This record gives sequence, C-alpha cells and structure tokens, in this order.
Amino acid sequence: MLARVADNLFWMGRYIERSEHIARYLSVNYFSSLDAPNDLSQSRPFVLRSMLFMVGEPQADKSMDIIEEEVLFNIGLNPESAYSILNNVKNARENANSARDLISTGLYESINKFYHFIINYDPAVFVKNGLHDFTTNVTEMTAVLRGKIRGTLLHNEAYAIIMMGVNIERATQIIRMINAKYRDALEAQGSYGDKFSNSFEWTTLLKCAESYDMMRRLYKKPPNSISTLEFLILNPNCPRSIMNSLNQVY
Repeated sequence: MLARVADNLFWMGRYIERSEHIARYLSVNYFSSLDAPNDLSQSRPFVLRSMLFMVGEPQADKSMDIIEEEVLFNIGLNPESAYSILNNVKNARENANSARDLISTGLYESINKFYHFIINYDPAVFVKNGLHDFTTNVTEMTAVLRGKIRGTLLHNEAYAIIMMGVNIERATQIIRMINAKYRDALEAQGSYGDKFSNSFEWTTLLKCAESYDMMRRLYKKPPNSISTLEFLILNPNCPRSIMNSLNQVY
C-alpha cells in the first residue's frame, strides 16, 4: 500500500475518534457540574478551563475573564481553531476522500452525513442551548462510523491501519483526559479522608471515558484516584483503557 494512502486511512481513524472524545468531554464536564458536590466543581470558569486544557489550549492567566460562548464555539465549531470538532470532522472527510477506493460506500456516505451535520449546525444555537444535542449527535455518529469500519470493510491491511489510528487516538485522548482531571482534582478536592483521592473529578473522568458503570461493577465501591487510574490505564478488559487500546495496535 502506498504510504500516502496509508497515511490517509490512519488519520481518518484518528480524527473520527478524536471528535468523539472531545464531544463527550464537553458534554460530561458541562452537565456533571450542575450537580457537583462542591462550589469549585460547579464553577463555570473551572469547567471551561478544564475543557481548554484537555484540547491543548490551557488558559495560563486565571485572573482573565473566560467567556462561555467563546470557549464552546472554539472547541466545537470554530473553523479557525485547529482542535475544533468541526475541523476534526472536516479532516476525517478529506482523508476519506483521498482513500475512497479502499473504503466501503456505507462508510463513505456515513462520513459525509457526519460532515454535513457538523458544517450545517448553527453556531448560535450550539453555544446558547445546543450543547447536549450537538455532542449527543457527534458521539452517536462516531459510533455508527466505527460500526461501518468493523462491519463493512475487509479486515485486511487497510482495516488494520484505520484501527491502528483509532486505537492510538483513543489512548491519546484518555491520557489527555487523565491529565486534565488530575489537575482538576488537585484544585477541587473531596470533603473527607484523602481529599485528593476522593475528589468528585474522578467520577467525572470515568464518565468522560464512558467507563463509570463498568468500573463500579468491577470495584463495587465509589471511585477514587487509585481505582480510577488503575481502571483507565492498566485494565486490559476496559475498552477505553490505555492498555486495551495499545494491545489492539498491530
């Protein structure tokens, strides 16, 4: 396979996976803060700074005002923002176009549908009251794309390259989430015992990784720093863990 085409397939997988994780991080952080057990975790500037840190755009000066609509727009739909969901989906589509002969019609059409949903979403609606609708659609559409990849492509070299991109990106995004939430937990500590370990932010981290329910079933106790990090880094049976993702890179 030509290196250029392999690169297109690899990055198509990465951009699809990246879009999902950014969307879920936005949604979970925003809506979990509404019933958080402490004032700092409920603070909108705290939540918005966590979002910016996760996408690699930390706000260094905490004394500066942070505007909710600007942050949401930059991460969601800003065409000038390299890390925006819009640009990730656009890049996924461009890579799919360049490798059109190696992917199925079903996958290609689903990527196009995803792209047109994103570019036609009204930014004014998104930043005012469309966050839940937008992020839910993004996570559902990326799940459809993964299903199309697994269910409609030959499981050959092209498939392996796409899945390598998906799994490397998944591990990368989980690491980004862990770094962001570790930082948040240092500030928004719990109210009893080891206050860092018992921070509400560990629960939020698990929900961002869509792993909260399975972690509770395995450990049968509320999450803390040790159990959360162990589950998301080292547990080979957790589909979102770094270990699981790296085990699938072949």
